[in-house]
Amino acid sequence: MNRNNYYNMGVIGNMGNVGGMNDMNFCPDCPTQTIYDPPIVQYENYYHPQLVNVVQNIETVKQHHCCPVYKQHFTHTEKNVMVSSARRAKRAKASANKRSKK
Repeated sequence: MNRNNYYNMGVIGNMGNVGGMNDMNFCPDCPTQTIYDPPIVQYENYYHPQLVNVVQNIETVKQHHCCPVYKQHFTHTEKNVMVSSARRAKRAKASANKRSKK
């Protein structure tokens, strides 16, 4: 017999009766029953620190690159040139003649 239905039947039966004190003091002689429900598993978790050594290797790679950097060097030379006034006149005339022919 299901214990819930048995309990409810007793309550419903008394609710319909409107009687005197004798009905309220009435207690039937019902045998006691024991019902075992399946066990409820309850877990309690406890956490304890555990040291874990982690070794991380770091490798450094030094990369070398050649980059062109321009550095200018200047050289200086001198030379002496003789210039005569006679030559300049010839050049001036010749260049004037060429201009007029065009």
